[in-house]
Amino acid sequence: MPALPRRVFSDAEWERIRAGCSRGRSGAKWIARCRGDVLWLYRSETGYGIYEATFVPTADGGRRIARALVEGHAQRYRSPSTEYDALVLELVVSAVLLDEPADGLRAAMTRLMRAASGVVDMPSEVVEHSILGVLSARPYAPTGAVGRGAHRPPRPRPLP
Repeated sequence: MPALPRRVFSDAEWERIRAGCSRGRSGAKWIARCRGDVLWLYRSETGYGIYEATFVPTADGGRRIARALVEGHAQRYRSPSTEYDALVLELVVSAVLLDEPADGLRAAMTRLMRAASGVVDMPSEVVEHSILGVLSARPYAPTGAVGRGAHRPPRPRPLP
């Protein structure tokens, strides 16, 4: 992966990342596994490995991602951009494994997805759910968008 997240994770965060690899999270679209300094992220629906990240210690303490690979098989995963992959990798680690709010990463992902799709009023909750599989604690507020990429609630079925 040419672009890597720049964040330095503290030693305590690294231990939480490693601990998060052994437990599943209900509703998450990601399964994480660790061995040594390597983190693998798999899509839970398919079992396909999408990201592999190698963490290395920094001189000032903590760890950073020094090397990352992304699935290259087009039938398993289509990477929209290197910026997208770096953002998803950091977002999954921060929001799913560390259970952080990651508001800045979520906002950046929403901006990126809106620009890529051309749907300028795509709800952030739709973006977050499509990537993380879990909705934020923020309530969904429809924007009135209709068309490609817009979220519509299901229509109620008539009673028998």
